[in-house]
Amino acid sequence: MTDVAIRTEDWTTLPWKKYQRNVFRLQRRIYQAARRGDWKRVHSLQRLLLRSWSTRCLAVRQVTQDNRGKRTPGVDGVAALTPEERLRLVYQLRYLSRWIVDPIRRMYIPKPNNPTEKRGLGIPTMRDRAMQALVKLALEPEWEAAFEPNSYGFRPGRSTHDAIEAIFNFTLRGLQPKYVLDANIEKCFDRISHDGLLAKLYAPQPVMRLIRAWLKAGMLDNGQWLFPEAGTPQGGVLSPLLANIALHGFETFVSRNGRKHRVVVIRYADDFVILCDDLDVLLEAKTRAEEWLSQIGLRLKAEKTHITHTLDEHEGHIGFDFLGFTTLRGQYRVGKYRAHKRHAGYKTLIMPSRKAVQRHLRELKALIRQYRGAPQAALIAELNPKIRGWTLYYQTCVAKRVFDKLDSLVHYKLSRWAYYRHKRKTGGWRYARYWKRNGTRDEFTDGTSTLTRYADMPITRHIKVRGEASPFDGEWVYWGAHLGRDPTKPKRVIRLLKQQHGRCPHCGLRFTTEDVLEVHHADGNHNNNSPANLVLLHAHCHDVAHSKRCQ
Repeated sequence: MTDVAIRTEDWTTLPWKKYQRNVFRLQRRIYQAARRGDWKRVHSLQRLLLRSWSTRCLAVRQVTQDNRGKRTPGVDGVAALTPEERLRLVYQLRYLSRWIVDPIRRMYIPKPNNPTEKRGLGIPTMRDRAMQALVKLALEPEWEAAFEPNSYGFRPGRSTHDAIEAIFNFTLRGLQPKYVLDANIEKCFDRISHDGLLAKLYAPQPVMRLIRAWLKAGMLDNGQWLFPEAGTPQGGVLSPLLANIALHGFETFVSRNGRKHRVVVIRYADDFVILCDDLDVLLEAKTRAEEWLSQIGLRLKAEKTHITHTLDEHEGHIGFDFLGFTTLRGQYRVGKYRAHKRHAGYKTLIMPSRKAVQRHLRELKALIRQYRGAPQAALIAELNPKIRGWTLYYQTCVAKRVFDKLDSLVHYKLSRWAYYRHKRKTGGWRYARYWKRNGTRDEFTDGTSTLTRYADMPITRHIKVRGEASPFDGEWVYWGAHLGRDPTKPKRVIRLLKQQHGRCPHCGLRFTTEDVLEVHHADGNHNNNSPANLVLLHAHCHDVAHSKRCQ
């Protein structure tokens, strides 16, 4: 520990607005130098950023206060730090060249699409997570200047909706329907070649040594030590960026061909689709994809890789599923008066996938069954966030019929819930007990709480992010507008973003695409949900404001 006296209250009184401004200024300079190809300046600025007090403070705050997995312990069992311990960790991050990497704790979680399968996570210690966040702050601007335009996974300012909109734009354009290779990279994070990844990195020597040590760090798996020869463990702060670096160049290599037919590759993490209007060219692109992936130790997953068509049946498939959306019969033939003159008599429809709908219904069924004996208000309080979140995610596609169908299915499930509670009562009595007439429709309500309806969510087309745009380019007007159009954010969050001009009223910092946002009651009264009493804060600011006002 240094001779600087550390007081508990110092952490909350640090000038975070100044720190963020200092870090972003350096990151923007790194981004601009990388765009120019001035690598000497890039590395000089990266060294300056890594030594900066502001950067180290922001890195510690991110892993201890902002990240959703901040309470997950590593092998040392540390799951939370006091303000004094956070400052101590900031001082420790100075010793970049002498940093000793800790082992990783291996844990397994069920996959969302297949609960019987487990996904392995590698959880670093809190101190290593802070160092990884520091290195990421230095490396990300450099690589954001180089990443390909149709790479959307684990990148700031990009989302699944951008990838879906890119598919929509390409299938809508041109005179010919498209053949599609829908593919998945098998165990991408676990099989990335260390040598192939390190060969792509061109970073200052202390950073290269650290990344090599993190890749080779031992794993504690159920009491056994493992030393992987490949892979970037999921669970680390730096792992998504390393995976994107390893896959950089894939789109350019696969889409290159000597024919007139255009090949488009759209990738989100380890899932990707290749679209082309000629089958032979698409098969060549598949061969190139397998060839390129083999160079970094990866291969396609056979059971999740198939060729289909957006209009006609091909090998038993029509359309494809991608990121929870489906282009089932991705295009339709329509008359010349129903199609735009540029679209040559075809319409492209993207809807929620059948698997996503079934998975959502299973979740609601389990929740309703769990709350059989609970009050109606408690059940509504649990159902509403799930319904709102699901409809917000799918409001950008052709989902109106799906929303209407889900309203009917949920109504049936709630009727069974009411029947279980009152088996001796008549159906009319149960209906009058739990449903109230409101205009032309009946609502599931107890007079105070009302169940949200899927059909009430309006369909709003998502505007795709520009291919070459990056949050490090400093175009705050563009990124503020893009953040305000995020389809996954509730309406009140979007409204507060506009009212507050994209800034947090507690710390004065701008909201970014990476921030975790929280709605806070300005006067501490949780019963007063009027718009005038709500403010939007960063997650770390929400914790401070809550402790001061909501006691």
